[in-house]
Amino acid sequence: MTIAEPTPRPDVTGPATRTALRTCPLCEAGCGLEITLRPRPDGSEEVVRIRGDREDVFSRGYLCPKGSTLKQLHEDPDRLRRPLVKRDGTFVEVGWDEAFAEIEARLMPVLERHGREACAVYVGNPNAHNLAGLLYNRAVLRALGSPNVFSASTVDQRPKEVAAALMFGGGLNVPVPDVDRTDFLLMLGANPFASNGSLATAPDWPGRLERLVERGGTLVVVDPRRTRTAAMATEWLPIRPGTDAYLLAAIVSVLGEESLVDLAHLAGLVTGVDEVLAACAPFTPEVVADVCGIPAPDIRRLARSLAGAPTACVYGRMGTTTTELGTLASWLVDVVNVLTGNLDRPGGAMFPKAAAGSSNTRGRPRYGKPVRLHRRRTRVRGLPETMGELPVVALAEEIDTPGEGQIRALITIAGNPVLSTPNSARLDAALAGLECMVAVDIYVNETTRHADVILPAPSALQKSHYDLALLQLALRNVANYSEPVLPRDPGQPDEWEVLARLALLLQGMGPDGDPAVVDDLLVTSMVEHAVADETSPIHGRSAAEVLAALEPRRGPERLLDLMLRTGPYGDGFGRDPDGLSLDKLLANPHGIDLGPLAPRLPEVLRTPDGMIALAPELLLADVARLHDGLERRREHPFVLVGRRDLRSNNSWMHNVEVLVKGRPRCTLHVHPDDAAALGLVDGSEAVVRSRTGEVRIPVEVTDDIRPGVVSIPHGWGHDVDGVRLGVARTRPGVNSNVLADETLFDPISGTAVLNGIPVSVEPA
Repeated sequence: MTIAEPTPRPDVTGPATRTALRTCPLCEAGCGLEITLRPRPDGSEEVVRIRGDREDVFSRGYLCPKGSTLKQLHEDPDRLRRPLVKRDGTFVEVGWDEAFAEIEARLMPVLERHGREACAVYVGNPNAHNLAGLLYNRAVLRALGSPNVFSASTVDQRPKEVAAALMFGGGLNVPVPDVDRTDFLLMLGANPFASNGSLATAPDWPGRLERLVERGGTLVVVDPRRTRTAAMATEWLPIRPGTDAYLLAAIVSVLGEESLVDLAHLAGLVTGVDEVLAACAPFTPEVVADVCGIPAPDIRRLARSLAGAPTACVYGRMGTTTTELGTLASWLVDVVNVLTGNLDRPGGAMFPKAAAGSSNTRGRPRYGKPVRLHRRRTRVRGLPETMGELPVVALAEEIDTPGEGQIRALITIAGNPVLSTPNSARLDAALAGLECMVAVDIYVNETTRHADVILPAPSALQKSHYDLALLQLALRNVANYSEPVLPRDPGQPDEWEVLARLALLLQGMGPDGDPAVVDDLLVTSMVEHAVADETSPIHGRSAAEVLAALEPRRGPERLLDLMLRTGPYGDGFGRDPDGLSLDKLLANPHGIDLGPLAPRLPEVLRTPDGMIALAPELLLADVARLHDGLERRREHPFVLVGRRDLRSNNSWMHNVEVLVKGRPRCTLHVHPDDAAALGLVDGSEAVVRSRTGEVRIPVEVTDDIRPGVVSIPHGWGHDVDGVRLGVARTRPGVNSNVLADETLFDPISGTAVLNGIPVSVEPA
């Protein structure tokens, strides 16, 4: 794969320029950037070029189109630089002290009248790529003390987290595909040519897949759309949306029926093999073929190929998780990896060993506490909690349904749920009825337009960066830290300071709290826990001594330094002088390569009995829904699926002209046979309806989609009043989540159904 860079420009370097290095924070790829800056007459600097860092230990110069636009994002005139307060229905700029005083005046009375549970928090997807958000959001949540916590996780990856927790003992104990060494990769519901990968962090997924095929390997893509990834694959299997669990259960059935199970290197580490084989035995390829739309001989051939390949791996993403059977499909992905002998070996599905922040490198190896799910339920429909969060499909009804416990206030942190969650029209109307809303965000978007106060964070170029969560899912063990490239605007607090100050206010400390108080409490708590942990490299040390060794740093850098130094590669505060620390990462701005993935069983586990739980009781019981589905597969004229685009990133990068220019990308993909039957032609408009709403959208006729399936990309719909997105409003597209139905969800994880939504289609 050739390096994807911006259009070549004349040389912009010179004696007055400087080069800054950082990791791109826009998606899970984690590409290294080389940023050239030039001084302005006023003493400030401007970015004149961004390209891939050829010396980055992970990305080696690869860069997608989004990474080169950090300059445009930073300079976007619509990006907020100062807090906004709504007065008489209009946003006005105010100072930071005034903004926090307004929050106290508007939000705290709501909590006093109705209790803490009357306020909810929604945490958006960008926090996964945000060092300050990952470390300090928890302070906000603890200070608020409300059980009503929602996030983008239940419109994305929660089924995979639940399955991993039940099988391996931790929500981020997710095995990732060892793409660089595998001989056979079965990919379901993923399109890394457009998404850059997900729950499997690596730059240049396209190049990695191309090299897999070039070296004689096999790539089979299962997807209702012939995506860019499917188009270059060895084989494309156009499955019916939402039926991946049936396909995987049939593969397990064949493995058992034909005695293809291989547990040689996992002997003594797995429980529940017989139970899983018995549960899946009825779902033979012949039984499920009509359900999933893949011929039985193809399913048998696929199972035999997985079992017979020298190395193989199954990898599933959004197309498998955002369905009514999402947790079952996520579980069965790794059931197949285990039964074919491909878990925890090179070329199979492997566990990364992150340098910092991972729960599977701390505490007692192999053993952990039981996973607790469904500890509480939502007020209106009784939907279950997972990982401390409630399903976002319940957010609108919890706001607009009167009664005790009704949500009357909302805090959003870098999220746009009006565009990213089901039945958007209902949520949009519900937000308008809140007594108070506070947002931490850089834009007035479809969600934050409802806020009473918006607190902006610095731009990506003004913040430090370390992929604390995503490097726990990396296809190679690396560590990269980035200093801020540009200084913050005058008077702009760092993001951690905004969150810490908000936490103090919620705790009743007033609007003028010192963020350092929260910072000191966090680091002291972490140090005290580490010195008390018998497995920690600083066990028994003086907490005061360790805290002194972290001086003079503050904020995320101090916490990150602690995690690095007490992590699996750390210096242990002198115990291993060659080990990792933040200083060592600063001295290696291209990153540090910690080596390829290596087998980690059994120490990586955190299960109560120290075993891989192949047959968790909760999931075995849920197999009954597979049986039910065989008898009552609903027939609809069409089902709707989403899609990704390399130049798009959920809902928040459509205000960059270079990314949205060109032909419209928010179109309805329709198969030629369906278009002919409906009287649709390329470029015409169609009306798409579901139980929850309808949209009018241009048609794009293509044979890259299975008949009976239509597709609309998510994250669009920027034409509502009050949005301050000048570029996005000129190409608004339509909001596909107007059609998503909040009554359709996976009952185990609470995750919304975004793939396989029943719809009707007709000419406009």
